Amino acid sequence: METGDLTKRATLLEPITVRDEDGGKIGDYTDRSTVWANLLPLRGTEAVMQARIQSRNPAIITVRASSLTRQITSEWRVRIDGRVFDVKERPRETQDRAFLEFLAEAQG
Repeated sequence: METGDLTKRATLLEPITVRDEDGGKIGDYTDRSTVWANLLPLRGTEAVMQARIQSRNPAIITVRASSLTRQITSEWRVRIDGRVFDVKERPRETQDRAFLEFLAEAQG
């Protein structure tokens, strides 16, 4: 992976808890930052085909490693080209430690 391969703008959405008018807690997401990313839709395996039948679209998202992107957990979301992806795992470093990759899944 090289920096030039990061061709998509990705907005990192961090989970937050806010209070509604009645004082109850509601889970929501806030824009944390926008970073360059690579989006690689998964294709071919039986599990991927079954996910696609269920209107889920698994993909590998790659971002540059930084103090912010190292904070991403499976509770975060990423918005790319208007589609929201649920992060499914903690990011893992690439072999050169310059980038982080994680499995994500878009609905629909």
